[in-house]
Amino acid sequence: MLMANPATLRNLVKRYETLRSTHARLGTSESRRQLEDVSYTLCVTTGTRAVPDALAVAAVQLSGVPAAGALGASAGPAEVQLTA
Repeated sequence: MLMANPATLRNLVKRYETLRSTHARLGTSESRRQLEDVSYTLCVTTGTRAVPDALAVAAVQLSGVPAAGALGASAGPAEVQLTA
């Protein structure tokens, strides 16, 4: 099974959580579109079809990987740019 770059996966999960909160608060068509975009990208990245499954796969994949900066990790964060 292919695995996403841990930094990319962490960023996607964080972005999803932020946008979910933003959409719950604002409820605009723009916040919905952004949430749908990151949800799709998260699912594709984890090889799943539903966000709960994608989050579960991400949790498993990230469970054994130290966060960036921990244990002397020097890799910078990978940015994911979502565009229309």
